[in-house]
Amino acid sequence: MRVLKMTLENEGHEVVSAVNGVDAWREFIVQPFEVVVSDWMMPEMDGVQLCQKIRSRKRARAYCYFIMLTARIGRENHKTAMDAGVDDFLTKPLRPEELIMRLRVAKRILQFMREVGELRRLLPICSYCKKVRDDKDYWQGIETYLHAQTGTDFSHSICPDCYESQVKPQLAELEEQLTKEDAEEAGEPPETGSKPV
Repeated sequence: MRVLKMTLENEGHEVVSAVNGVDAWREFIVQPFEVVVSDWMMPEMDGVQLCQKIRSRKRARAYCYFIMLTARIGRENHKTAMDAGVDDFLTKPLRPEELIMRLRVAKRILQFMREVGELRRLLPICSYCKKVRDDKDYWQGIETYLHAQTGTDFSHSICPDCYESQVKPQLAELEEQLTKEDAEEAGEPPETGSKPV
C-alpha cells in the first residue's frame, strides 16, 4: 500500500488511508471522497461491502468513483464487484502508471457528471418556443443544445397526452378535409352537418 500512497501523493492527490473497510467507511462518512481506491480483501469489511455502503447513501451530493484493487480475476468476480457499484479495477501487483491512467479516466467522468448536473439544475429555456440559451447567449433547439453538451442523440415520439390534445384533432381535421375534397371530385355537394328530414 506504500506504493499506492506514494504514487497518489506524487500526482498531487490528497490521500486518506484506512487499515480496513470499517475504518474507510468512517473516514468516508466524515468527508465523502470523489475517488476511492480500495483493496478487495480487507478485514472486518471487504472492498465490495465498502462499495455497497457508499452506493447506498441517501441524498449523496456527488458521485464517488470507486476503483477496486484486487488479485482476483475472472468474470464472476468482476460481475460481483460491478453489481456492487465498482467503476474500475486495478490488478495486483499495482503498476503506478496504470493507476495514473485510471485516475485520469475517473477525473474525466467526474467532470462530465458535474457538467450534466449543472445542466439539470439550471437550463435557461424559453417558455414559448422551448429553445435553450447557451453560455454565449445563443438560443437553439433543446435537441441541438443537449447534443452539443452531451453527445446525446434523440429519437422523436409523441406522448399520450399530446397525441390526444394535438395529433387526434389534426388527424380529424385532415380526414374532414380529405372527405370534402373527395366529395367535390365526385361532384357531390359537401356535407353541411345536418341530414334532411
